[in-house]
Amino acid sequence: QHTDGDLLTHARALVQHVLQCTDLTVALIPHVTQERNNDWDVLHRLYQPFAGSGRVLLLGQQLNSPQTKYIISQCRLFIGARTHATIAAYGTRVPTLALGYSVKARGIARDIFGSEDGLVLPVQQLTDASQLIHAFEALREREDDLRCHLAEVMPGYIQSAWDAGAHVAELLR
Repeated sequence: QHTDGDLLTHARALVQHVLQCTDLTVALIPHVTQERNNDWDVLHRLYQPFAGSGRVLLLGQQLNSPQTKYIISQCRLFIGARTHATIAAYGTRVPTLALGYSVKARGIARDIFGSEDGLVLPVQQLTDASQLIHAFEALREREDDLRCHLAEVMPGYIQSAWDAGAHVAELLR
C-alpha cells in the first residue's frame, strides 16, 4: 500500500536518476489543473528540489488541451498517470510508461501493444523507487521498437476513431 508521499518520493528518485545517468531534460506537464484536483500542485512539489538544475522544467497551469498535447508530442519518452495524457503520447508516437491506477491503462496498452508488460506500472504495487527507475530504463531500452510499433499501428487507430465519430454523427441525423 503506497501513499501519495511515497509516490512523490519515488518520482523524485527517478528525476534524480535521469539527471545523474542521462543527458535528458525532464518536463513536468500538468494535465488536470482544476481546483482541488490540480496536477500542478503536486508537480511543483516534485520540481522544487531540482529547480536550479536547468534540466527540469515545470510547465504552467494555463496551457490548453492542444498546447499540452503538442508538448507531449515533442517528448522523447513519456511517463504519465493521467489516461488522456498517455493517450496523447501514444497518439503522437511517443514511447510511454503508464503509471496505472485503473484497468484502463492496462487495457489501452494491451490493445495497442498486445501486452502491458513493461508499459504499465500499477502504482498500487509500487513499493520502491527502484521499480520506477527500472521501468524507465526498460522503456529507454525499447524506445526505438516502441516508436516504430506506434508509427505502424496508430494511424489505423486514429482512422477508426474518425470512422466511429462519422458513424455516430450519421446516427444522430
